[in-house]
Amino acid sequence: MGSKAVRAAITSISHYVPPEILNNQFFETQLETSDHWIRTRTGILERRIARTGGTSDLIIPAAKKCLEQRGIASGEIDCIIVATVTPDYVFPSTASIVQAGIEASNAWGFDLSAACCGFIVAMSIASSFVESGSARRVLVCGADKMTSITNYEDRTSAVLFGDAAGVALVERSEDESVGVIDHLAHMDGRFTNQLYMPAGGSVKPASYETVANREHFLVQDGSTVFKAASKEMAEVTQEILQRNGLTQEDIRWFVPHQANRRIIDAVGERLGLEDDRVMCNIQHYGNTSSATIPLCLSEWMEKGELHKGDNVVLSSFGAGFTAASMYMRWAISPKLEPAKVENAFVYAEAAD
Repeated sequence: MGSKAVRAAITSISHYVPPEILNNQFFETQLETSDHWIRTRTGILERRIARTGGTSDLIIPAAKKCLEQRGIASGEIDCIIVATVTPDYVFPSTASIVQAGIEASNAWGFDLSAACCGFIVAMSIASSFVESGSARRVLVCGADKMTSITNYEDRTSAVLFGDAAGVALVERSEDESVGVIDHLAHMDGRFTNQLYMPAGGSVKPASYETVANREHFLVQDGSTVFKAASKEMAEVTQEILQRNGLTQEDIRWFVPHQANRRIIDAVGERLGLEDDRVMCNIQHYGNTSSATIPLCLSEWMEKGELHKGDNVVLSSFGAGFTAASMYMRWAISPKLEPAKVENAFVYAEAAD
């Protein structure tokens, strides 16, 4: 008999958002805009802002909660991957700061920059590590302090972004019915100047002029990004469905990157999905870049709306231009707690 296929699965997920809320009325006092304009064009009602600290300060509480839910110590983590475009520093890695912050002394790790596709790309890498045996437990962190690179004098982009972190624990599952099944990513580097931060890298290091010219903030061509995101997110999702023999009827939950409510609606419509199968929480958090997808998954898990065996498809689009998708069967049920089993993971009913 052949050996069982090894599959990686999310066994715990959590999130953290800072407590301070910026509602649309705040922007009415700062810019030539209105609550009605923001709502109708973006779907956003409010977003969270971290006035102090860095991206690691968003990740650490989410990571601690994620491990607590799973019932394991931080010393049992093998690897930490941080997907972010707003690292605490250029170096050292934010992953190293998170490692120290949660006392995961046995873990190594790194940051990756894949813009809003960061969480899916990090999940792809984590899954490969687990499936190959390179790591048993990987902490995948999608987090951004987007308000640190948001130009609050730009009415077209200032209203879009917020701060958040989502953290998933990825482990080996020998239950072939659950876990990560497929993932893919595309990139078209011809459009790098349509969504980027002009200064701060090696091409244009920080200087008095770059600061004075406000070149350390995100810049985007909103119309181009909107059209490309609507098209690419739908196409990358259709591709992953086709190569796994699935139709839209097989999807229990579609989890799109939360960039704009109109993009989410456009992609859902192109895929033929009803609203009750599309996760959307952009109204409360805005665009939190790498954090949007794990934030959705964590909230839906908390609400008891994700169940073991659910077909879940993730889809994202971001700077680069990049597009990514992942297909998984969800591995955790509400009101269940994981029981430790050597080389496998089963889920036992929680005590009442």
